[in-house]
Amino acid sequence: MARFLIPLALFIALAIFLGIGLTRDPKLVPSPLIDKPSPAFELSRLYEPEQKFSEKEFLGKVSIFNVWASWCAACRQEHPFLMTLAKENAVTIYGLNYKDTREDAKRWLMQYGGNPYKAIAYDDTGRAGMDWGVYGVPETFLIDKKGIVRYKHVGPLHPQVWQEQILPFIQKLRAE
Repeated sequence: MARFLIPLALFIALAIFLGIGLTRDPKLVPSPLIDKPSPAFELSRLYEPEQKFSEKEFLGKVSIFNVWASWCAACRQEHPFLMTLAKENAVTIYGLNYKDTREDAKRWLMQYGGNPYKAIAYDDTGRAGMDWGVYGVPETFLIDKKGIVRYKHVGPLHPQVWQEQILPFIQKLRAE
């Protein structure tokens, strides 16, 4: 009898874990960086390779750090919305060009409507992206005035997520 109960118990436990997993939103990827200082890094800038970009850029203002690449189809979908945010001066937008070539990244920005970023860090090896916990692009981080990562969005930004999640958070952080 026990010979049948053990496999049955294992099957039931597995079914429960699978059921719980299927109810979770795959876009909600918890980040170990939330409420911690942004990872330390120093990279060359995409357009000015002789100049450096580091986590110090985030200090003193609420900003978003958007990870993108020219080879990313979803980045193409998100780009017009980033351009709108930049034109409206809604928030300071910084970029991390991830596992790309400088030439492809610059060409891509020209082809798809321009550069919405105040500055772009160039991460051709993906090392900084790994420190940020990036596993796919696009990913966007919300960073407070003290350089603390407060929110992570996986996937393309779009008006609904901006209005419902990110903008209210930005307004709260600016009031602090």
